[in-house]
Amino acid sequence: MNDKILTTLSYGMFAIGVKGDNAPNACIVNSVMQISSLPMTIAVSINHRNYTNECIKKYGEFTVSVLSESTSGTAIGALGYTSGRETNKLANVRYKLLKEGAPVIQENVVCWFLCKVVNMVETVTHTVFIAEPIAGSESLENKPRPMTYNYFREVINGKSPCYAPTYYPEEEPSDPSERFTCSICGYEYSNDLIPFEELPEDWTCPICGAPKDVFRKET
Repeated sequence: MNDKILTTLSYGMFAIGVKGDNAPNACIVNSVMQISSLPMTIAVSINHRNYTNECIKKYGEFTVSVLSESTSGTAIGALGYTSGRETNKLANVRYKLLKEGAPVIQENVVCWFLCKVVNMVETVTHTVFIAEPIAGSESLENKPRPMTYNYFREVINGKSPCYAPTYYPEEEPSDPSERFTCSICGYEYSNDLIPFEELPEDWTCPICGAPKDVFRKET
């Protein structure tokens, strides 16, 4: 079986916020799903190596912020391609802090909800947290369109981090040509009309916001 058959499954894009040991933290996932309505439960899959996994197990709660097509690539990059163990991922991201200590992202999100863990299942690489939403947004009127994983991949050329459930190593093109790749998040610049060298010096990666000079030239 071709493993990539699973890429045909539908996903959303979400920010998982947690209380951290020294500061609040958040990460990007595409694995949030509703399990039942009575009682209301959801599940989210987090890699064992992620700091977010450690924080959820320690504090037993997390927030889910549903990203929209208007959520900036810079915010997604800040939360999705670095570790909260080494850096304050929320330093340049708008958020509000709940009394429980977990952050809610405010970068043009659709809605948010706070969840309490009621069970967990361990797999070889990930923990599946089963949780009960206990608080959240009151209104869904005039909200932007939720971002899908397909939109993230095909419209803004986003790449899956190596610990994401949907990560697959990028295949080398059969006839490789010169290309420029962000050394921070792996975004590959592709524009037949504007060569990379002709981009303005203040141009930044549309995914993680990194400056032009961190891009690697590859052939």
